[in-house]
Amino acid sequence: MFRWQVSSTIAEHGVVGIIRAADAEQARQRAESCLNAGLGVLEVSLTTPDALEVLRGLRDAHQHALLGAGTVLDAASARLAVDAGARFLVSPSLHEEVISTGHRYGAAVLPGVETPSELVRALEAGADAIKLFPASRWTPESMRDVLGALPQAPLVPTGGISVDRAPDWIAAGAVAVGMGSALSEGGQAEAAERISGLLRHIRQARD
Repeated sequence: MFRWQVSSTIAEHGVVGIIRAADAEQARQRAESCLNAGLGVLEVSLTTPDALEVLRGLRDAHQHALLGAGTVLDAASARLAVDAGARFLVSPSLHEEVISTGHRYGAAVLPGVETPSELVRALEAGADAIKLFPASRWTPESMRDVLGALPQAPLVPTGGISVDRAPDWIAAGAVAVGMGSALSEGGQAEAAERISGLLRHIRQARD
């Protein structure tokens, strides 16, 4: 899969599920819950113990899912994540070596930014999409204002986004939203209903 295809898939789905857990088994369970509920794009945070092994297992078991790695802070982590099956890399901040390393090995890269100045730097560095983080410091309305000046910026707000508010971010111009435990809480049936409803509302927000 080419980088442009990765970016297009993220935008098509509208949601990046973020898996962050205290141990590998919990991470696997949360990932399986999201994937089985119909969420096709997942990011496994490297803060999770044995995150790379979790990625490898998910890659082998769910070959049609788009998998990425989160909290990628340096070139070495970027290369290891790609080797483990990550097709995209996400950072909480802007690290140009992560972008260049990810691109060298064919992965799309979503660096994190907080300000318009950082956003422009990320675009100049070749970011495939840009993680607006933490989104809790923004609103859909303030993000829309930034997009008025920088309409070419493919933004993925992440951090503190609720299921109820996610469609508002999409309606305001975000290409997708990043969401964590809010997606996978509860049992399998509850997660499936929540994710199905979220994806439906995001499609409606784009109409």
